Amino acid sequence: MVWRCRLSEIPVHRFKADPFRRYYAFNKPYGVLCQFTVPEGSDKSTLADFDFPKDIYTVGRLDFDSEGLIILSDDGRLNTQLLTPESRHPRTYMAQVENIPTEKQLRDLANGVIIEGKVTMPAKASLLTYEPKLPPRPVPIRERKNIPTAWIELTLTEGRNRQVKKMTAAVGCPTLRLIRVAIGALNLFHLHLKPGQFVMLEQKQLDSLFALGPENLSV
Repeated sequence: MVWRCRLSEIPVHRFKADPFRRYYAFNKPYGVLCQFTVPEGSDKSTLADFDFPKDIYTVGRLDFDSEGLIILSDDGRLNTQLLTPESRHPRTYMAQVENIPTEKQLRDLANGVIIEGKVTMPAKASLLTYEPKLPPRPVPIRERKNIPTAWIELTLTEGRNRQVKKMTAAVGCPTLRLIRVAIGALNLFHLHLKPGQFVMLEQKQLDSLFALGPENLSV
């Protein structure tokens, strides 16, 4: 069962690439800080450990312990169009969670749950009926014998701090592993990027960033 609220009124923007700017998609591995500078006294890996050109910055972020698709660019316009709250830009995640979510829990995720005193915006939530084919994580997830796990897919149109993890915890299904698999209709699996790999985006791929992804957002 898939639970969703209406997302059809999300505005769609046309973004024209600047031929003098660069645009990259990166599959961020687990355990990498989404920044180029190393915090003082830290031994954590950062984006500086990868072979990015100079003057490239992240467009949005992922937590240290989250994985998946991030965009990097030296074009500030892209940051504005993707991250302005009013744009309600869709982002899709796969989350491995404790417990098997019920239809009510999926419906609650779609309708909105209260985190930090504020209700989350309408979303799409579905229980995956298969185990996604993903590379193993360097640090295995915690496993408890008496608690089953499941994979769900969530498409959100807002980007609050650690939102997916807080949402799943709010319905009684704490997140164990989290991977962002799509931004708009730009899908990580279609890019064929292994963790730690990146690719320069062409105009067609930039267009897909701003597409709704009808396979994900149909109502």
